[in-house]
Amino acid sequence: MMKINNRFLAVVLFFVLLTSLAPSDLYAQADPTGARTGTISDVPAAKPGEPTLSEIAEVVGHNKIATNIIWTLITAFLVMFMQAGFAMVETGFTQAKNVAHTMGMNFLVYAIGLIGFWISGFAIMFGGVGAVAALGGTPGLTGEVAITLFGKSFGLFGTSGFFLNNVYDVGVFTLFIFQMVFMDTTATIPTGAMAERWKFKAFIFYAFFISMFVYPLFGNWVWGGGWLATLGVNFGLGHGHVDFAGSSVVHMVGGVAALAGSMVLGPRIGKYGKDGSVHAIPGHNIPMAIIGTFILAFGWFGFNSGSTLSGNDLRISVVAVNTLIASGAGALFATFFMMWKFGKPDPSMMANGLLAGLVAITAPCAFVPSWAAFLIGAIAGVLVVLAVFFIDQKLKIDDPVGAIAVHGINGLWGIIALGLFADGTYGDGWNGVPGTVKGLFYGDASQLVAQLIGSAACIIFVFIAMYSFFKLQHKFFGIRVEAKDEIDGLDMPEMGIIGYVDDSAFGKD
Repeated sequence: MMKINNRFLAVVLFFVLLTSLAPSDLYAQADPTGARTGTISDVPAAKPGEPTLSEIAEVVGHNKIATNIIWTLITAFLVMFMQAGFAMVETGFTQAKNVAHTMGMNFLVYAIGLIGFWISGFAIMFGGVGAVAALGGTPGLTGEVAITLFGKSFGLFGTSGFFLNNVYDVGVFTLFIFQMVFMDTTATIPTGAMAERWKFKAFIFYAFFISMFVYPLFGNWVWGGGWLATLGVNFGLGHGHVDFAGSSVVHMVGGVAALAGSMVLGPRIGKYGKDGSVHAIPGHNIPMAIIGTFILAFGWFGFNSGSTLSGNDLRISVVAVNTLIASGAGALFATFFMMWKFGKPDPSMMANGLLAGLVAITAPCAFVPSWAAFLIGAIAGVLVVLAVFFIDQKLKIDDPVGAIAVHGINGLWGIIALGLFADGTYGDGWNGVPGTVKGLFYGDASQLVAQLIGSAACIIFVFIAMYSFFKLQHKFFGIRVEAKDEIDGLDMPEMGIIGYVDDSAFGKD
């Protein structure tokens, strides 16, 4: 034992001696603090180490766009991870006998959505958006179909970039991935509202339809330079319909689509009695749903802050804090309201309250102070509880996860909130209108009008499009599973595999 210790000591002394005898010039060349890394010699120049002013300006401009692209990509990756959150929330809030089916829809909607958006969705939505300066100009996105009414141009849909052809540009590809993951959020929303009785094959056709046509069309009107965006320029209605990160474009579209689908599909067996009674069908895994909610809240920082498309726009800190505050207020006030009304908080409503606050702040997050973010989230938290019970008990529309209330109702509230609370500290030149964005309480009632017009357009267009689609699909192919399969569980009949396997039964005679 003594010999082993002596040998170990000898090795340690050898390495200490070796380190102390290392040449001092090696330390002189190293830069452990990073203070000397990145110098004038790293600036590309015709004469190394002596760049001209023009060469320096080129590097500054390149680095600015590089920062914006890196920022936008990272936030897109955060939003992509929200798909896992949706999958866990929806699966946790539904029954154990359908977990493979619910998870399967949440998984495949991502793959279908991104391919559908690549085929035509991106072109319809952003094919005529023009130059996005923050991403280097996005060349090629110059085709927009428009009509002229009252002497004004009304943009309807883009025509450049199908299959990303003829737009082979780093800025365009950055915009594509960022907007693609937004679209997938919309496409996912109805999978919760229509869960536990939707044919998987019918769902596949839906996912292509909404990603290729419905979502991109409304998105073009708001974010692609279409007619809602130009309400300010054309008619003096504020800055046109303003939606910073998607309360209407993403969440209302998804919520209204979920409403239409749920109406056509009908309620789950056993949800409503013949006497009009309402029967609760509890979710099988509340911890899963709560973890999924946290994943969504985390990804939402990418959702909202990333919508600057610029890491150089320091408003991202305001956006992030407002997002945080609204989510907390939503969860808190949903909890308080449930305790006041029913005596118990209900973790599912706590989770939906947080999500409602996030949905509501998504449109106004860049335009309001923190006190307004708190108020917007608090109202959303109460509103989601009221909406869930109204939709479930009064309208008799079966929504297993509360998606219509969370995304549809609070998407609408978020758009209205921007028209009320935008304080005029941000948004100069938004949608081509000089000056900052102001709501009713800060002197611009016309902004609220633009918000209401955009909201009405969303509800009317999306509901008619999706209700018609589901009706036609149901008439010719059927979108609802067989009653026996619904009662027994959809995992085996629809997916061919059981989500939860009782392995205790295996290996027995």
